Amino acid sequence: MSRISELSDELLITILSFLPTKVSVSTSILSKQWKFLWMWLPNLEYSSSYHRESAALGEFIDKNLPLHRAPVIESLRLDFNFGNPHVGPENIKRWVEISVSRNVRELEVSYDSESENIFPGSFYTCASLVILKLEDVTLMDVPSTGCPHSLKTLKLQCLEYANLQRLLSICPVLEELSVHFECRRHNMGGFTIIVPSLQSLSLSVADYWKFDGYVIDTPSLKYLKLEDWNGMIHYIEIEDMPNLKESYVDVPCYDLKSLIGSIKSVKRLTICSEDDLSGDGFGFNQLEHLQLCVCKQESSHLLGHLLKISPNLRVLDISHMEYHGDDGRNKMVCWNQPSSVPECLLSSLQILNWSRYFGRPQDRDIAVYILRNACHLKKATFLADTQEYYVPDLKMLKELTLSSRASSTCELVFVEEYPISDEQFKNYVFNGRLVHRNV
Repeated sequence: MSRISELSDELLITILSFLPTKVSVSTSILSKQWKFLWMWLPNLEYSSSYHRESAALGEFIDKNLPLHRAPVIESLRLDFNFGNPHVGPENIKRWVEISVSRNVRELEVSYDSESENIFPGSFYTCASLVILKLEDVTLMDVPSTGCPHSLKTLKLQCLEYANLQRLLSICPVLEELSVHFECRRHNMGGFTIIVPSLQSLSLSVADYWKFDGYVIDTPSLKYLKLEDWNGMIHYIEIEDMPNLKESYVDVPCYDLKSLIGSIKSVKRLTICSEDDLSGDGFGFNQLEHLQLCVCKQESSHLLGHLLKISPNLRVLDISHMEYHGDDGRNKMVCWNQPSSVPECLLSSLQILNWSRYFGRPQDRDIAVYILRNACHLKKATFLADTQEYYVPDLKMLKELTLSSRASSTCELVFVEEYPISDEQFKNYVFNGRLVHRNV
């Protein structure tokens, strides 16, 4: 302990900054030198997990936050999202105001404010704030003017009420936005996301949440994650995103056609949907990497359309997204091969990855079709599910190895999720072209 105390205060503060705030505060009992060191910490985190903690913790923050000595609070996290009676909206509002006066750069607030405003007027003009994360809070009385001109990252979850576009309109340099609407008790109406500077957007709408719809206008966007699970009728307007490079789309109850035209510039696409893309006018001319979730009944038809409209596809991942139904064992209908071989199979596809390969007839038909027609395929990897009730033997392995391949250099990799013995496996190795790995 004496050797540590010989270190400079600056170095000790740096060491304390790597510890949770609660632990850092506890060092104040070590000696006079340590008594106030924690009050110079630039990063503060106050979290109440139980009601009995909240009263004492609230008193502690009220007493010490105004006296905090760090000239700049790099980050402040206030997590009181348990409906406790000891910390009220006025407490949160006062602590936020203090952090703003200390030029806070990152602020995270989790608090169910029950339709009460917890933000002072100075919050909306905080020039130092770069990252803002809010959960369960009520955004009320958002001014039409203001300028948090440094705010680049905004993450909102479970908002009770929000004039979202008014908030976004006073954030001139916002680059990253995450909005998750869920667990709501009333109809919020519609919302708009119009941000010329935005580069990354993650939007999630729960299936049981009542709302009218949304508009997205983000011309500079490079990354889009859209999860719209809402089965209720709602309007969706998405303007063209000419700079979009990557997109994650999970829209089982959505008109996929109206989205495709806005994201046609993507190079990497992850998608789960049940909508039909048949028809003219749709194309992914720049798409190089496609990941398709096959948990839906019409997944095989969607795959056929995506192959047709993606002439430069290089990597195809067929998978099953986490938490999507019954692992896709019983849903996807049989494969109807395209009337003509898609251009990407003839000229560009090099990698095929298939995770959770069940060996059903529809799986086999898709895999065999790709192997037979992909002229430049370098590697095809199958992560096979060989559970007893779904694949009682290794016929699916034999079917793949015996299938003809358009590419003579294609390496076939069969990865088992449920390993079998080498004795069982060796009967299915053909022509030295099959690689077997247990995982």
